[in-house]
Amino acid sequence: MKFKLPANLSNLLVIEHTKADGGAAHITLRGKLMLGSDSEQLDDLVARLLGEGVSDFVFDLAGLTHIDSTGIGRFISAFNKIMLVDGGRMRMAGAQGTVRSAFRVTKLDTIFEFVDG
Repeated sequence: MKFKLPANLSNLLVIEHTKADGGAAHITLRGKLMLGSDSEQLDDLVARLLGEGVSDFVFDLAGLTHIDSTGIGRFISAFNKIMLVDGGRMRMAGAQGTVRSAFRVTKLDTIFEFVDG
């Protein structure tokens, strides 16, 4: 189900996830991944899923409107944790506009795996 956040809630970060039968986690982010306690949700979710035995992560960034250095740092932290796990894999999907540019400028697009859609 897709929905649009009301204007007064557009600054919020919304994170949803599903786990596929094969064990991959699909994590959808919407809003702004920036400095603040909201972004800690990402660290907590990755740690919890790793604890449940998930090693394959797909981050859907199509709904992410803004990202700052803290948000970039959250993905670096996730990558470092995921890659320590046997068979660890992290993919980024749907990144566009300024969000995609942030990964390009930092050269993280050469480290993280970006996929379409």
